[in-house]
Amino acid sequence: MKNADTSIVESLLRENEYDYVSACGRFLVRDAAKDPIWILRQNKSKADALVINSRSTLIPVLCGMNQIPHTEFLNGFFAKKKIHSVQGLKNEVCIMEDALDKLQLKISDIYDYDLMSLEKMSVIKNRGIKNLVLKVPRLTDLDAIAPLQAAYEIEEVIPKGSAFSPAASRINIANIIAGGRVLAAEIDGQFVGKINVSAVSFTRYLVGGVYVHPSYRCLGIARFMAYSFISSLAMQGRGITLFVKKSNTAARKLYASLGFAVTGDYRITYC
Repeated sequence: MKNADTSIVESLLRENEYDYVSACGRFLVRDAAKDPIWILRQNKSKADALVINSRSTLIPVLCGMNQIPHTEFLNGFFAKKKIHSVQGLKNEVCIMEDALDKLQLKISDIYDYDLMSLEKMSVIKNRGIKNLVLKVPRLTDLDAIAPLQAAYEIEEVIPKGSAFSPAASRINIANIIAGGRVLAAEIDGQFVGKINVSAVSFTRYLVGGVYVHPSYRCLGIARFMAYSFISSLAMQGRGITLFVKKSNTAARKLYASLGFAVTGDYRITYC
C-alpha cells in the first residue's frame, strides 16, 4: 500500500468500524513497512474491500463481498512471510479459507466466536467476595501476573498442537500493563483474575484477556471484575466490542448479563 492510499483505507475502516473493530485496531498500530494491505477498488479514490496483514495474521475487510477476485494476489502475502492465522467476520474468513484451499495451503484449526457489542450496561454489585480487591497492575507486578496471562493463552488462545512461548507471553502482558488498560482481581495479596483492552479502534475498545484462576471460579469474580472494567471504559464515551468462543457458555452468559448483545459471527482460522 502506497502512502497516498492510507486515507482511502482509513475512510473505509471508519465507515465500517462497528463490524471491524479488530481490523481497525490492527491498522492503527501496524508497521507500514512490514504489514502490507491489499486494496480492492473500482476507482482510485475509493476502496471497496481490504485484506490487512498484521504481523502473522490476515484480516479480511470485505464489506459484503462474496468472493475474492484474483486469489493469486494472496501469493504475495505468503511469499513475504509466514501467515499463522486468518481472523474476522465468519463469512469473510470462510471466503478466505476457500482462497487458501485454491492455493493448497493447509488449515490446522478453526475456532468460532460470538461477536458482541455493549448495548446498555447493566448495574451489578459485588456479591461480597471476601478480601476481593480490584487494582490496575504495574510493571512491578509482572512476576505475579505473568502466570495468569500464560494460563489464559494456553487455555484460550494457543491452537492445539502449537508450542507455547513463556517469553512471548511475558512480553505480551508487559506491553498490556505498560498500555495501562488492564484490571486485575486480587484476593489476600494474590492475583486471581485479569481483564484488558486487546485493541483500540477509532471510537471503540475491543476487550479481551478475561481470565480467572480455576481455584477461584464460580464466585462471581469474573462478572464483577468485567463489570468494573467495562463500565469504566464505557464512561469514556467509546463503544465496547468483544468476541467470545461459542463453546464458552459461561462467558457468553456473563457478557449477556452485563448488557452485551450478539452482533455477528467471528472466526479465527489457523494455518
